[in-house]
Amino acid sequence: MSRRALRRLRGEQRGQEPLGPGALQFVLHDDDDVEEECPKRGPGGRRPRGAGKEGVRVNNRFELINIEDLDEAPGVNGERTDCLLVDAVVSGNKRRAQSGHSESTRGGNAADTAVPSEQSNTCSKLRKKKRKQKNKKNAGETSQNGLEDIDRILERIEDASGASRPGPPPLSTKKHVLYVEHRHLNPDTELKRYFGARAVLGEQRPRQRQRMYPKCTWLTTPKSTWPRYTKPGLSMRLLESRKGRSVFAFEHSEEYQQTQHKFLAAVESMEPNNIVVLLQSSPYHVDSLLQLSDACRFQEDQETARDLVERALYSMECAFHPLFSLTSGTCRLDYRRPENRSFYLALYKQMSFLEKRGCPRTALEYCKLILSLEPDEDPLCMLLLIDHLALRARSYEYLIRLFEEWEAHRNLSQLPNFAFSVPLAYFLLSQQADLSEQEMSSAREEACVRIQQALTMFPGVLMPLLEYCSVRPDTTVATHHFFGPDAEISQPPALSQLVSLYLGRSHFLWKEPATMSWLEENVHKVLQVVDAGDPAVEACESRRKVLYQRAPRNIHRHVVLSEIKEAVAALPPDVTTQSVLGFDPLPPLDTIYSYVRPERLSPISHGNTIALFFRSLLPNYTVEGERPEDGGPGGLHRDQGLNRLMLAVRDMMANFHFHDLEVLPEEHPEGDGEWD
Repeated sequence: MSRRALRRLRGEQRGQEPLGPGALQFVLHDDDDVEEECPKRGPGGRRPRGAGKEGVRVNNRFELINIEDLDEAPGVNGERTDCLLVDAVVSGNKRRAQSGHSESTRGGNAADTAVPSEQSNTCSKLRKKKRKQKNKKNAGETSQNGLEDIDRILERIEDASGASRPGPPPLSTKKHVLYVEHRHLNPDTELKRYFGARAVLGEQRPRQRQRMYPKCTWLTTPKSTWPRYTKPGLSMRLLESRKGRSVFAFEHSEEYQQTQHKFLAAVESMEPNNIVVLLQSSPYHVDSLLQLSDACRFQEDQETARDLVERALYSMECAFHPLFSLTSGTCRLDYRRPENRSFYLALYKQMSFLEKRGCPRTALEYCKLILSLEPDEDPLCMLLLIDHLALRARSYEYLIRLFEEWEAHRNLSQLPNFAFSVPLAYFLLSQQADLSEQEMSSAREEACVRIQQALTMFPGVLMPLLEYCSVRPDTTVATHHFFGPDAEISQPPALSQLVSLYLGRSHFLWKEPATMSWLEENVHKVLQVVDAGDPAVEACESRRKVLYQRAPRNIHRHVVLSEIKEAVAALPPDVTTQSVLGFDPLPPLDTIYSYVRPERLSPISHGNTIALFFRSLLPNYTVEGERPEDGGPGGLHRDQGLNRLMLAVRDMMANFHFHDLEVLPEEHPEGDGEWD
């Protein structure tokens, strides 16, 4: 509170009454504190001699006018002169009180003792406060200087070694294109924006006092229905840090490796109940949770499937390394390591659930997170999906920025999804009302230029897109050779697969009438260019034949995970004929194994023809040596295999039911029947 406001509260005016320390600083205190903290006074309430002698004497009260300026001025050696000013005021008031003692006797002893009491109390209070402030200030300066020294030492070490500390990059005015925001990883943030906080948080129960889970996480929120968390043996270690990027890897303990072997055996049994039994003993085994989630999703139990994926994410996030950052975009996980693939797949499945739930903004953050883990290799090929999520989330500026920054080194325009999504983003951006006329016109011009380039490069997209949108093209477009059936048939198989993936996922974004009229306008312009014999048309045709000979393995993996029927049907035979596991679809050919599964005899490969025949009929049938009680392959009880075979045959025959043929009724003799 300022001194002027304090005088107004007291009803005083400047220069009418002697200045006291209370007018310079407002101090609240109780009467008990005053009696304890103030120094002892002599008879009559006066202070003893020698008090305040160290202060500066002020003979004229108007010399204190510039106290406010002096308060703000620094003292000697960087220290403020607040204490000297307070002492000067106290000593000056004391002299004035002594000189006016003869005049104040008329007012009685009460008025004589009031001012010294206030002065002594305020002086002691101020001195104690100034000492505390000085100590805190000195301690803060010391700690701050120490931190600065540590930072300088670390910078010198980095400069000498050439390596940088793992962690988030320095803050800049423009964030990285793969920067992930924590608040957008929570779907409740997006749902609150759509439906309000009361609708989203209304059914949530208040948090319990006893915490059942060790830490708070960003990817998921622990639920009270989950089993109590115990460390499953999953951890993460830092492999290397170079050029501002840190490479991490998940690790499995010996106990977790044993659980992983049991899980692989349960998968080979083709029985989901075996995975359920395994989760009862290891409730946070990641691969078991993901595999059981797929089984629940196939049975239309979406809620349980999503809950299992969230539990898997929670188990992996609890194992994060302290230096691993989800948002910086500088942390890497090598997909060639099987331990890391579970995290990729869990993030992808969670992203799919969020998209179906109606949270495209949150799904976009998960897509950026997956892409940031290995942006160069892109093992799940998230570049085929990120444009779709950006358009659904109406993040048009982000999609345009990603295209502009990555086009030079990634050739995003050669992907059909980016070739058509970027001009659509420009067009939708030009439709926003908050833009100026110049910005709207420039965005629309850019959209027209890019959509014409996309139609020239990928003419086989137009007719299937119009068919998806239930739009019948006019005669000029339908009968033209450039957009006719030959354009779709002549394109390479890999390009047909990419087109089917894009149209099966994003065709509904083109159904708006304004979008269709804009597309029709540009289609006619492209036909004019084709009829004029532009050499760019032939260049695009030759480029299509060269670039899209065969799709890489990560695109096939993305198609398998997307489960889009049109794209899955376009997979090559060498992919469809091999077995695809839900917890590890199409593993890389150069996999890096940290541990090897122990060898075990496969009964299917080592059995004879008769055993294989009965196994195909009865999955529970086992030959000799396959059960522990048989003593292994060289067990003593070899005759038990024959007995078990006979029992299996008897069970099979007992389950057969022969239905008697219906006996035709005997013909009635003539004359016995009746005419209809």
